[in-house]
Amino acid sequence: MEISQETVNAFYERAIDLAYLIVPRIIFAVIFYLIGKFIVKSLLKGLRNLLEKRENNPSLNDFLFGFVKIVLYITLFMGVASILGAPLGSTVAIFGAAGLAIGLALQGSLSNFAGGILILGFKPFQVGDVIVAQGHTGKIAKIQILYTHLMTFDNREVIIPNGSLANSDIINMSTQETRRTEINVGVAYGTNIKKAKEVLVKIFENDPRVLKDPAPFVALTNFGDSSLDLVVRVWVKASDLWPVHFDGMESINTEFEKAGIEIPFPQRVVHQIKEKAAQEELNP
Repeated sequence: MEISQETVNAFYERAIDLAYLIVPRIIFAVIFYLIGKFIVKSLLKGLRNLLEKRENNPSLNDFLFGFVKIVLYITLFMGVASILGAPLGSTVAIFGAAGLAIGLALQGSLSNFAGGILILGFKPFQVGDVIVAQGHTGKIAKIQILYTHLMTFDNREVIIPNGSLANSDIINMSTQETRRTEINVGVAYGTNIKKAKEVLVKIFENDPRVLKDPAPFVALTNFGDSSLDLVVRVWVKASDLWPVHFDGMESINTEFEKAGIEIPFPQRVVHQIKEKAAQEELNP
């Protein structure tokens, strides 16, 4: 099958028309991309410097920087596509459909993502704080956008999803400079309570780590099965809480021994009763 000269000429003219239409768009798109990329890099550099100057959480800074970077490059891509002739509505629809598909596939991760935003934004705790959450107690080692890393006191790393962490109770033990420690101790029935209280108060008044205001507090709290139960409450700096608690327990044992105050252990009194019938059989 031979192609006529007229067909070749028509094809050639059509190619020339397309070249005049497409080539300028390609050139303009390349120029737009290069200029846009330079502007995006400049904006990102300025944003990075701004974030570094602010005293924000590093994880939050990284998230904000990454989010802005994605938005800027998507905008640049849509601009290039529009110059090349792609319908803007179709381009937006493609990104929307892709976002929906990703969202459905990553529902759990999106929950953690939202939790990470809340934690990084409202700052219920920071790196270095000691918290109690999700059944674990430890120091915050790292806060990421999806997970929070907690180091327990026996040096185990617990990785907690931010979704569950943001929607549960959190006890932050590092926000206050002072804390109260409480020691429960029992003394034997018949003990002079006034004397026991004086011994306990003296122990903690002589400890320089214990705060004078509020003053150490001692009270009788319960008549137990085997003991009179006393409670000791003292205020200390947060860093001295456990040293004062453990040293105080040792001192209580030592000073009670010196004062002759007994710390009882659970006891049972058993009364043996002989039945009357059994006695009559033995003694008719």
